[in-house]
Order: sequence, then structure tokens, then C-alpha cells
Amino acid sequence: MIFIKKQFKRSDDPFAIQEGSIKSGQLKRDSGAWELEQPASAFLGKQETIGKNFNINKVFKISLALLAFFLIILGRAGWLQIAKGGYYYELAEGNRIRVERLEAKRGVIYDRSGHPLVRNSANFLLYFVPADLPKDKLEQEKIINRVVENLAGIANNDIAAALAKIKQGSLESYQPLFIADNIDYDKAIALYLEADNMPGVFLTAKNRREYNLYSLSLSHLLGYIGKISEAELAKFKSEYLPIDYIGKTGLENFWENEMKGVNGKKQIEVDALGKEKKIINQENGEDGHNLVLSLDIELQKKLEEVVASELKNLHLNKACAIALNPNNGEVLAMVSLPSYNNNDFSHGLTQSEYQKIAEHPDRPLFNRCIAGEYPSGSVIKPVIAAAALEEKVINENTSFLSTGGIRIDQWFFPDWKAGGHGLTNVRSAIANSVNTFFYYIGGGFNDFSGLGLERMVRYEKLFGLDAQTGIDLPGEASGFLPTKDWKMKTKGERWYIGDTYHVAIGQGDILVTPLQVADYTAVFANGGSLYRPHLIKQVLNSSDQLIGETDNKPIRIDMVSGKNLEIVRQGMRQTVTSGSAQLLQSVPVAVAGKTGTAQWSTTKNNHAWFTGFAPYDRPEIVITILIEQGGEGSSVAVPIAKEVLSWYFQRH
Repeated sequence: MIFIKKQFKRSDDPFAIQEGSIKSGQLKRDSGAWELEQPASAFLGKQETIGKNFNINKVFKISLALLAFFLIILGRAGWLQIAKGGYYYELAEGNRIRVERLEAKRGVIYDRSGHPLVRNSANFLLYFVPADLPKDKLEQEKIINRVVENLAGIANNDIAAALAKIKQGSLESYQPLFIADNIDYDKAIALYLEADNMPGVFLTAKNRREYNLYSLSLSHLLGYIGKISEAELAKFKSEYLPIDYIGKTGLENFWENEMKGVNGKKQIEVDALGKEKKIINQENGEDGHNLVLSLDIELQKKLEEVVASELKNLHLNKACAIALNPNNGEVLAMVSLPSYNNNDFSHGLTQSEYQKIAEHPDRPLFNRCIAGEYPSGSVIKPVIAAAALEEKVINENTSFLSTGGIRIDQWFFPDWKAGGHGLTNVRSAIANSVNTFFYYIGGGFNDFSGLGLERMVRYEKLFGLDAQTGIDLPGEASGFLPTKDWKMKTKGERWYIGDTYHVAIGQGDILVTPLQVADYTAVFANGGSLYRPHLIKQVLNSSDQLIGETDNKPIRIDMVSGKNLEIVRQGMRQTVTSGSAQLLQSVPVAVAGKTGTAQWSTTKNNHAWFTGFAPYDRPEIVITILIEQGGEGSSVAVPIAKEVLSWYFQRH
């Protein structure tokens, strides 16, 4: 028989193996161990299992869970590496390598004779890069406090609130955060020296505009630049940074793209404080273009001086005047009073200072020449006369008897002169501003058929009314021409013959801008061409080399025949020789024009108008004047035209 031995370790208790625990075999003690001898068949015939059996369904579920976890990890890695790889790459590189912008020099502005109207000067600006500021709040507060100590008018809470809006580690945290500008030189130098030891604090020099205001009214034309707003940043996106300046009004706004230039850039390596260590690569930009204006600065000064003097004599505050070249639409002078000093805006205004200007009842920020809308009064009559001649409603010999007005039922439509002007044709009607004549040709009377509203409006639009002229300034108004549908829709009333009469003499709901009046006056001066008024004459590069010139082609020609235009011109000349503007006979050259007195209120004085051109035979200047609440155009606006035109032609 074969025996298999099992060994048991010794125990201090020899009786640890109990009796009866061995059912077969022999127990022997050998060298301190107990041996159990059992037959081999006892083991071979019986199999022992150790542990617990596994459920295969549980194994499958565990495998699915592991697979899902692996897929999540793989997807997250793909998202970070592929979808957001660029973002995190920029974020990482932003800690070491950055791209800084090399700001282009802003273009300057000259008048037509080359006098500089604006120049660039240094403007020290302080900004933070939030990502480079200390993460420790106490250290950050120390930096903010030190900056505030150096700058007046900046509050700790304002800076802290601005920083709180920016998420640390985001791309936005690497963008500059504006703190202050227009910093005095001494303070700027002190901050510059300290900035080396203040992580995240940077001082830079930007362009500040200094305007040479030969006349204060230039502010409306030149405009000014200011710190970019959040709305502008959202509009232009990556084209600008939060510390940039942008044209806000005037030419600075309209010609922003040309004057701002193209920025360069440099790739730099920075240290732990975010300060530049070395330049890796650099690309130069292109400075902005310079602008040459059509403005005659001496004429601008004279026009402002004379208008301001007349306002002072009348104890009034609001007026505007325009001088155009009728042969190409160039603006020679444009004055809107009251005005403001755009250098105040360029240097920076407090909120209270700005509110004082913006809320002034005379609205000094408002350019009346292009944005003011007024009833035209009688200065519209040359257009109505030209339309009636062209439509053959009248001819040059057609006459009507003016007895002081016309009556329809209970309504009376008066002439300005009691008793009337007697027998009147188109020339004398223009010269003496005879309302009765224009009632006839505009709306008709008895058995005479006039133009009617639709034809009057059609010709007024041909002469540029009810639309912007297209001048290169922002904020231009369109004026307004009423229609029958408009009145019914707006006022709930039908159109009456009296409404047509009012349109024929420039009253009622018709509105025009002074620039529109100057522009259509130029049509009569030049013989039939409507030009787009413009201030820019030439565009130069930063070295003052010519890049381009303004296209002076007319936008519309031959609205009426040359013969009919000449008849109207003759009437405008008679305005000076025998009509309502005889004061202009003393001007060294022959002048033609039209006066106007526009009613706009039942309690306040009328607006005073004059528009005209000279010399009559070969016109080279159009002048249009509006004095708000000035009264009669012949007694208020005409004297201004006389003084300016006399000076202008004596100078030439």
C-alpha cells in the first residue's frame, strides 16, 4: 500500500490534534512534527475545490464599465487635443511667448493749402494684464494700491471690480485691461520705473490728437478720437484692443479706416513677471494715410467770425453757414454755432464735464449744417419755379396778379406784402418772393392747374431733397417731403389744397438741411449738375505722396433744361438787383440768390435764410446761411453774405 504524508506544524499543545479527527491512517511523530499517513487512494478518489465560483454575467458588466470608462478618457483627450487644442496651446504659449502689437501712427489732416489741422502727441496709458498679476489677493491689492497712489481719480474698488469680471486662465485674461490714460509725464516716468517690479502692470505711449483750431467750428468737422467703447469692441472684434482709441465723430470717425493705418506685430519671450526678455520676430505695419481737405481755413475763420458777430448783435446763439465750390461740390467752409473744443475730448473729460456739454440746451455738439432739419421757407422757390417751367405749367412770360393772397372758401393764403405785388412773372416772383405766384404754379387756382403735390415732390427729390447728400461726415439727416399717404397714416387726415400751397412756398411739413439747400443752389450756379458735397480733396500716404483724389463727377445732370435753368438764374439775379437782397449790390462781383423766412412756431421768431452764388457769370462760390429765430432773411442773413462775399472777392 502506498502512503502519502501530510505534515502539521508543531504546537505547544500536543493535544491540539483531537482524538477522532483521523478516521484512517497512522499518526507518527518524527523530529518534532506529526505525520499522518494515509492511503493514496484516499486523495485520488476525491477532488477538493478552494474559493468561490464566478458569475459570467458579472464579468460582462464589468467589462462594459471598463470599456465605457476608456472611451470617456479617449473622448476627453480628443476634445482637449483636437477641438480645444488651439485654445490651450495659445494659453500655454501665453505664459512664455506672446505677440505684441506695434501700433501704426495715425494719419494727419491738412487744409487745402497744406496747413496742418491736427498732430499726434504722446499719451501715456497704463494697463494691466490680469494673467500676469499675482495670484495671491494680498499681493494683488498691494499693486493696485501702489498704482492708485500714483494716479488721481482712480478708485481701488473700480480696478478690483474690473478684475473680478475676468476669469483667471482664460484668453481674456491675457488681453490688456485699461486703467488710466492722459497720465502726466512725471507720473508716467515714475510708474514706468516701478512697473518692472510689479507683475502684470504695463505703461505704454499711444497717440493723442492735438487739434489746431483756427476756428472753433472746425471741431464739428474734424471730430475727435476717444477710448473705444464696449459696443465698438463687440462690433469690430479683434480689429481693436480694449486700450485702443477710435474716431468718435467728424472726419476722425468717417475716415477711421484710412487714418488708423495697419498695425505691425512682434513675437516676444517674456519672463515670470510677463515682462519682455527678447524679441523673437517682428513685422512692421503701415502708418495711416494723411488727408487733404477742400477747406479754405481763412474763409472758415471769416465765416465763423461774421456769423458769431451777427448772433451776438441779435442776442441769439444758434446758426449755421456753408460755402461750396459749385463746380465740383468741394466744401470750402462749414460753420455751425454754438460749437465746442474737441481738444477737451481728446485730453479727456470727466463724466460731469461731458454731461454739461451734452445736455446744454443749445446743443453745441450738434452740427446744424448737416443734421439740422428746418422748414425751407422761400429758398425752395427756385426749385418749384424750375419744375413748373420744365413741366410747361408756365413759361417765362406767364403772369399772375398778386393782390395780397388768395382765398378758398373760408381759408385765406396770404402774400408777405399787404396789398400784393401786382402783375408778376416767374423772374419777379423769385426776386420778390411772391407767394401768390407759387400758390398758382404749385397747387393751381380756379381754372389754372398747377404742378400738384406729386410733381413738386418728384422734382424736389431730383434736386437732392428727402435724401442724404452723401457728404463724408457721419450723422447727416435726410430732411423730409410730405405725401398724401403719409398725412393720412400719421395724422389721420386727408390732404387739402392748403397743404399743397404750403409745400409750394416751403412751409408746412417740408424739412430740409442747410447742406441740401447749398447743394441744389449749386445746380443753378453751374448750369444743371448736382454734385456730392465733400470735404476730402486728396489722400496721401504717411510720406505725403499722393495716393488718390476725390471723384468730382456729378451724381445727376440735366434735371431741367438749360433754358429753364437760365430763367430761374435770372430771377435769382433780380433778387439782388431789384428784389429782397439788394444789399448785395455792393459786393465787388455780381451775386445771385434767394432769401427766405421760414415759420416754424406760433410763439417764436421765424428762421432767417439766404442762399446764393457769385460771380453770376462764372460762379466759384455758393453761400448758404441760416439763423435760427433770426426773423427776416433779407435783414439778417443777407448782411452776413454781403460781408463774407466782399471779403472773399477782395482777397482774391
